[in-house]
Amino acid sequence: MRTMLWVSSLLLLVLGLPSLAAAQSAKPAVKLADTIPTDNGDLVITFLGHGTLMFQWAGKVVHVDPWSTQADYAVLPRADLVLVTHEHRDHLDPAAIKAVSKPGTVIGVTLKASATLDGAVVLKNGDSRELAGIVVDAVPAYNIAHQRSPGMPFHPRGEGNGYVLHFGSTRVYVAGDTENIPEMAAPVVKGVDAAFLPVNLPYTMTIDMLVDAARMIQPRILYPYHTTDTDMAKVAVALKDVPGVETRIRPMK
Repeated sequence: MRTMLWVSSLLLLVLGLPSLAAAQSAKPAVKLADTIPTDNGDLVITFLGHGTLMFQWAGKVVHVDPWSTQADYAVLPRADLVLVTHEHRDHLDPAAIKAVSKPGTVIGVTLKASATLDGAVVLKNGDSRELAGIVVDAVPAYNIAHQRSPGMPFHPRGEGNGYVLHFGSTRVYVAGDTENIPEMAAPVVKGVDAAFLPVNLPYTMTIDMLVDAARMIQPRILYPYHTTDTDMAKVAVALKDVPGVETRIRPMK
C-alpha cells in the first residue's frame, strides 16, 4: 500500500454563520474533510453526504451534485463550479444549485439535466473542458446489470456522467451513479489520485462490483460514497486487500 501524505481534519464551515446555535440545526455546518497536498496548494475535500461533495483548491470552490437534504448551503462557500452527474432528484436539485451559486458560477451538466438549468454547459461522455479554471473530463456512468425492468437500466448508457477533475497534476474521479463499467480501465480514469465510487443497491454497485472497480482503476485512495444502507464494515474488509489502494470510509450515506 502506497504511503501518502493524506491528512484528515474536521473543518467548521461557518461562513456567514451568526452564532454557534445556528450550527446545531438539522443540517449541521460541521463536516468531515480531508486535506490532500497537490502541486498547487492543498485540496480540501468536504464530505457533505450521499452523492454531494465540495472541493476547495487554489481559491476555487467546486460543488458536485449539491442536494438540499445534505447541507445548509447558505453557510457553505459559494461555488465557482457546480457539476451535476445526472438528472435524478438526489443529484439535480435546482434549489441547492441556486443557493450555492454566485455571479459567474459555471454549471457543468449532462444533456438531460440541461433542460432544467438555463445557461449550463453540457458535457457529454468523452468531453474534456476547462471550467472555472479547472480541467474536467466527462466519462461514462451507467448500469449494466441493475434494471428497473428488463431492458430498462436504472442509469442508461450515454445519459449520465462521471467526472475526473484535475487539481493541478492531482486527479480526482467522481463516478456518479454507475456500475463497474469497462470504461473505468481507460487512461482518463486509471491511476487517479482519488476515486469516489458508489456502492448502494439496487441503483449502483454491489460490494463485489466495487472491489472489481477498485482493481480496474487502481486509485491511490478510494472513497466509497453514495452508500445508503450498505454495510460499510463489509466494504472495508472487502477492499483491504486490493493492492496499492488505500480505502477511506467517510460518512456518505
